[in-house]
Amino acid sequence: FRLALIQLHVSAVKSDNLQRACGLVREASAKGAKVVALPECFNSPYGTQYFKEYAEKIPGESTQKLSEVAKECSIYLVGGRSIPEEDGGKLYNTCTVFGPDGAMLAKHRKVHLFDISIPGKIQFKESETLSPGNSFSMFDTPYCKVGLGICYDIRFAEMAQIYGQKGCQLLIYPGAFNLTTGPAHWELLQRGRAVDNQVYVATVSPARDEKASYVAWGHSTVVNPWGEVIAKAGAEETVIYTDIDLKKLAEIRQQIPILSQKRCDLYGIEMKK
Repeated sequence: FRLALIQLHVSAVKSDNLQRACGLVREASAKGAKVVALPECFNSPYGTQYFKEYAEKIPGESTQKLSEVAKECSIYLVGGRSIPEEDGGKLYNTCTVFGPDGAMLAKHRKVHLFDISIPGKIQFKESETLSPGNSFSMFDTPYCKVGLGICYDIRFAEMAQIYGQKGCQLLIYPGAFNLTTGPAHWELLQRGRAVDNQVYVATVSPARDEKASYVAWGHSTVVNPWGEVIAKAGAEETVIYTDIDLKKLAEIRQQIPILSQKRCDLYGIEMKK
């Protein structure tokens, strides 16, 4: 099946972001994409100072638009971090997924908050405004089961391994790495998660905006279970496409059967919630 990743240029105007995003979703659908993903924070600038201002409840304006365009195009739509979600007085970094009938299939709240400090490079602390999610998020399609993470979640190999154990063959991470961590770890982490679990890994970033307070790395990417980069964007707004070949995934698992060779008598990782 064909996967499309929309590397959207995000402005400070929510309505413009929503309109452009829906237009690019329609374009991707017209080119045969069955699963379409939007980047982290696609409807608002990324930054702790913006989260409260742009926050919405779910359902709300942004998720309603996503539901409508998913139904119109009859696709599976992964809504990036569609919005900072407000719920019970708390804010979450939340990704929603809608099916071809417009129904919400999954809602992933970012589990691992992005709190880092690299002297002379970047300091960022999501926990100043956001609360962490407390659950794994998967959804079924006629093609395969898909696991969800958001950005910093990709650094935690255990999360991807749980998804693999639960039968996911594609992991999608809307993310916004920056100009420090992007060139160092963006592709490396994707290839590691793909090889470790023999799955496809897709990451979808906002386009780079040098004038923004937080500058995203861009380079939305798809990696196959062999660890090969099979599609990759540059820094600008674009849509990239790739065909997910589940036959190739099965062949790789047969050739190197690590999933059946794990020593569960010696070690193991389990999902607690």
